[in-house]
Amino acid sequence: MRFELIRQGPSDTCGARCKVFVAATGAITADTPRDFSVFAKGRDLTGATVVLDSDGGSVHGAIALGRAIRKLALDTTVGRVRLLRAPENAEPRGALSPQADCESMCAFVLLGGVRRVVPAEARVMVHQIWLGDRRDDPTAANYSAEDLVLVQRDIGRLAQYTAEMGISIDMLDLSLRIPPWEPMHAMTSDELRTMRVATEQPDIATGAAVAANPPAPIAPPVSRLTNGIQAAMIDISERNWAVVDQSGHSSLARRHPLTVEGEEIGSFDLLVSCGADRGRYDFSYIERRYKGARNAAPDAVGAVTVRVGGLSEPLKVVSSDQRDGEMVTYAAAQVPADLIDAFTSLGNRSMTLETRASGLVTTIRLGNTGARQSLPGLISACRKSPGDRADLSAGQLGGMAAAR
Repeated sequence: MRFELIRQGPSDTCGARCKVFVAATGAITADTPRDFSVFAKGRDLTGATVVLDSDGGSVHGAIALGRAIRKLALDTTVGRVRLLRAPENAEPRGALSPQADCESMCAFVLLGGVRRVVPAEARVMVHQIWLGDRRDDPTAANYSAEDLVLVQRDIGRLAQYTAEMGISIDMLDLSLRIPPWEPMHAMTSDELRTMRVATEQPDIATGAAVAANPPAPIAPPVSRLTNGIQAAMIDISERNWAVVDQSGHSSLARRHPLTVEGEEIGSFDLLVSCGADRGRYDFSYIERRYKGARNAAPDAVGAVTVRVGGLSEPLKVVSSDQRDGEMVTYAAAQVPADLIDAFTSLGNRSMTLETRASGLVTTIRLGNTGARQSLPGLISACRKSPGDRADLSAGQLGGMAAAR
């Protein structure tokens, strides 16, 4: 994180009432508290406001930085300091812009301010803390007992720090509901006020509401359907992508929980098969959804979209109806080989699935663990399949197949 001292301007506008800003931008690391201490040493920061614009970072770094801000009795806000034109060798002057985000652990740094202001245009965004090297595909990763101890210890430290700053523990509870495969939760004006994250604030654009004290979760139905077939008959993993055989047809498949701000409301299967059209793959989405404690079951899913990087493809919802107490949705499309190639390329890649149903939006991000290794097996199986797929050329099996 980078720190810069800037006085409010223009000077002829604010005069003797010009504020002092400490612009704090960038990622929070374990070294950030030390860097801030070096920055603050020898400077008069009396009455200054720390202006935060950060995507978060280290848990320990954020806690130590927040405590340092409180020790100096500084104020905090979310925004950016825009430098103004000034004569050469003149003191730098800046204007506060509220167009900024304070994400993840930055939200806890914000708590360090004696006076905390969140402008209407700014966003404070929270989610669960997670082991950084396993965030790309969290359901595929392995976790040791030592890993669990580390996370639990950090949660305890955050709880102690939150209470120490005089903030409702509900803020930490809210953060811990949002799993790493969902988008971060943008805190609403009510949450910022009732949880005492902001000491004063104008009206803030409302994000998705989350109950402070949700009722006990409703147990999900036991049955699980996958395109009309009992899930037990199809070995689809939640841990990684793998080739599965379904009634003689091979697919690259993955299963994932379906959640809304941490509440599990079902699960879905993704199946990628070789398409008959040149340079495209058949892509299927099969979802089982039930009523949650905080989220009612919709009448039907209206739209499903898959995204990989800058590529996006809408799926056609073929059916979405109630079956044995749960809603089963089937959507499909022929997607470009470029989309699958990008997802299965070397390195950590992610795929995002978005659904829209009766005003409820779900957004799930899942990684590519096993996809690159398993795709050649799918291509080989497609070449051996009976019927029209047996005659497909490498070009008709998609870009990755041709490369193989």
